[in-house]
Amino acid sequence: MTLTNYGTKIDVREIAPRERHPLIFNTFRSLGGGETLELVNDHDPKPLYHQMQAEKPGQFAWDYLERGPEVWRVRITKLAAAHADGNCCGSCGGH
Repeated sequence: MTLTNYGTKIDVREIAPRERHPLIFNTFRSLGGGETLELVNDHDPKPLYHQMQAEKPGQFAWDYLERGPEVWRVRITKLAAAHADGNCCGSCGGH
C-alpha cells in the first residue's frame, strides 16, 4: 500500500488472493469522504465491484483508469455520507 498525492494506492498483484478483498475493504473503511483508493490488479476486478455494490451500496464511485490486458487500474472514491450535510443516508442508522 502506498500513499500518494491523490490518495492511497494498493497493488494487489503480489498479495495472496485470500488477503486481497479484506485489505481493500479495510483500506476503504479508513478513507474519509471524497478520498480515493487506486487499485492495481492483473485482471478486471469486477467481482470486487459486485461485492462492494452488495456491501457498500451508494458509498463509492468506481472509475477505470486502465483496462488491461495486463494491468487493470481502478480509482475507488469514498462518497461523503449524506448525513454529513444533515440528511440521513438511510443505511447507517443516522451515525
